[in-house]
Amino acid sequence: MTLYPNLIFLGLLLFGIGFFTRNISRIRRNILIGKEMYRSDNKSQRWAYMTRVALGQSKMRTKPVAAFLHLIVYVGFILINIELLEIVLDGLLGSHRLFAPLLGRFYDFLIGCFEVLAFLVLITVIVFWIRRNVTRIKRFWKPEMKGWPKMDADFILYFEVILMLLFLSMNASDSILQDRGIETYINAGSFPISQFLYPLFDGLSDEVLIVFERSFWWAHIIGILVFLNYLYYSKHLHILLAFPNTFYANLEPKGGFEVDHHIKNEVMLMMYPEKLISDNEVSPPDKFGANDIFDLKWIQLMNAYSCTECGRCSEVCPANLTGKKLSPRKIMMDTRDRLEEVGKNIDANKGVFKDDNKKLLNNYISAEELWACTTCNACVDACPIAIDPVSIIMDMRQYLVMEQSAAPQELNAMMSNIENNGAPWPFSNKDRLQWVSE
Repeated sequence: MTLYPNLIFLGLLLFGIGFFTRNISRIRRNILIGKEMYRSDNKSQRWAYMTRVALGQSKMRTKPVAAFLHLIVYVGFILINIELLEIVLDGLLGSHRLFAPLLGRFYDFLIGCFEVLAFLVLITVIVFWIRRNVTRIKRFWKPEMKGWPKMDADFILYFEVILMLLFLSMNASDSILQDRGIETYINAGSFPISQFLYPLFDGLSDEVLIVFERSFWWAHIIGILVFLNYLYYSKHLHILLAFPNTFYANLEPKGGFEVDHHIKNEVMLMMYPEKLISDNEVSPPDKFGANDIFDLKWIQLMNAYSCTECGRCSEVCPANLTGKKLSPRKIMMDTRDRLEEVGKNIDANKGVFKDDNKKLLNNYISAEELWACTTCNACVDACPIAIDPVSIIMDMRQYLVMEQSAAPQELNAMMSNIENNGAPWPFSNKDRLQWVSE
C-alpha cells in the first residue's frame, strides 16, 4: 500500500513530461516549416549576446519599474524551483525533505531564502495584475490584446499566485507537524514567511493537518506540471524560447536589409551585359517574398513563438503612435496564430498540409498594415528578446511588389521614375542640372 503514492506520482510525472515533450516537438516541427537560414556565425558573439539579453535581461532596463518587478519574478521562479528537484525525488522515493540531512544548516538557509522570494514573487504578481487591470497601462489594452491574449496574461498571474500560496501553505503545515514531533516530519528548514500562516492550521488535529500538508504538496507539484504544459498555449513560451531566439538574432546593424541575389544578378546583367552569368545564377525563385508562413524563414517563425506580447514594440512604433493600423506586436501574434493553424491542419491530415484557402497575407495581416511601416527598426530595438517584426513586413512587401504589382501608387511612381530617369523624381536626366543656369 505504501508504494501506491509513489507509483501515482511516477505516473503523473511521466504523463506531464510526456505531454510537455509532445508539445515541444510540435513547436519544433512548426518552426521548421520555415525556410532554411544560416545564422550560426560569430558563435562567441552570439553566446555573449544571449547571456546579456536573455539571461541578463539587459534590454528590460528601458522601463526600470517593470524591469525590477520582472527580475524578482524571474530570479524567484528560478531559485524556488530548485526545490522542485527535492519534491520530485521525495515523490519517487517516498522520502520527506531528502536534502535536509545532506545540507544541514545550509538547508535551513535555502528554505528561508525560497520563502522570502516566494513572498516577493507574490507581491510582484499582484502589482503586475494591478498595472494591467486597475491602472490599465495603455500598451496592455490595444485592440490585438482583446479576448484570449488578455485572459492568458491574467491566467499566468493567477497561476503564479496559486503556486506561491501552495508553496507557503505546504511549508506552514509542515513546520507545525515538525514542532509536534510527528514521525517522518524531521526538523528541517527555516520558515520566515509561512510562520504567519500558522494560525490557519494550528488548531487542527494531527491527522487533519497531515491531510492538508499532503494536499498542498500534491497540488503544488501538479500545479507546476500543469503550468509547464500550459506554456505551449501561452505567451509565456518565451521562458524557453528567449534563449535560442536571442542566440540566432540578427547581429548586423539595424536598417540593413538582405539583398536578394536573384534580383541583384538581374540588375548586374543589365548594367554589365559583358559579364557572363550562368543560367543558374539568374534563374528566378518560384516566388519572391512571402504571403504565407511557408515562405518565411524558420528564425522568423521562432520569433513569432517567442513573442511575450509585452507591447514595447508597438509602444515605440511611429506608425502606431500616429493612429495607423500597424502594430508590430500584432504582426508577430498573427504570424504565430497562422502557424498554429497550419500545425493543426498538418496534425489533422496525418502529417500533410491540406490547402485551407487561407494565407497570412490578407487573412491575417492586411496590406494597409504592411505599408504603414517606416522600417525605422524602433520595434526591433525595443524588443526585450530581439524579435524582428520588420523582416516579416519586408518579405511580405516584396511579395506585394514583385508578385502582385500591388505597391501604393506613390511608390509605383517612384520606382518608375528610378527605372526611367535614374532618380525618384519625374524629370529627365538631361534636365537635372538646369537649376545651375537659373
